[in-house]
Amino acid sequence: MPLSTSTIARDRLILAVDTADIKEARRYLDELHAHVGVFKIGLQLFTHYGPEILKIFQSAGAKIFLDCKFLDIPNTVAKAAEAAAAHGVEMFTIHACGGTEMLMAASQSVNAFAQKEGVPPPTILAVTVLTSISPDTLRNELSVGLDMKDQVIKLARQCKDSGITGLVASPEEVKALRSELGKDMVIVTPGVRPAWADTNDQKRFTTPAQAIKNGSDYLVVGRPITGAKEPRSAAQQIVEEMQSALDE
Repeated sequence: MPLSTSTIARDRLILAVDTADIKEARRYLDELHAHVGVFKIGLQLFTHYGPEILKIFQSAGAKIFLDCKFLDIPNTVAKAAEAAAAHGVEMFTIHACGGTEMLMAASQSVNAFAQKEGVPPPTILAVTVLTSISPDTLRNELSVGLDMKDQVIKLARQCKDSGITGLVASPEEVKALRSELGKDMVIVTPGVRPAWADTNDQKRFTTPAQAIKNGSDYLVVGRPITGAKEPRSAAQQIVEEMQSALDE
């Protein structure tokens, strides 16, 4: 079922399970289930184990964010979106750059499936611009004439007009998105790094507290937790920082 925005910070922390090792994935599940709200299963793990990995997490009562970023012709994405909904995930991703026809096909397919089955639809999250892409890459390699913020807003508007109810966006663009689109869109933010963590390959990032203050609904954190010597302690520190921002 779709997620609702909670005032409890732990519910809004998404752990990125970025591994191909099922034993490691199970360890994250066992060790951190009580400390994070959602587990993000991405391409690496899903490609190795398929839907069975979703069942492992769901059997433990975990909520799932399936992050495979669908991008294809409208009919193919619509069928993939319906399959994601059938797996019972709370969220899944598609690329916003696929165009309005693709976005609408995904939204309509998921809503039709949910109505037929009598279940709430999962939240479709459209990825605007990957957080690993810098302004220089956007301009010089991808040949996008708009600056980063304007490109993100343009794609986000297309998503909203196409019936998509969620976005994945860098914390740097959240304020502008809230101003343009209001509070209706669910915004999930990767590129979150506590002050004590390495930035790794993220080019556009901010702290958990600032991301919440900017208007993010959910934060995706991976290596600052999974790569920590004490992952539970790291998760708790992030939750506490998020909660302080929520309580202000």
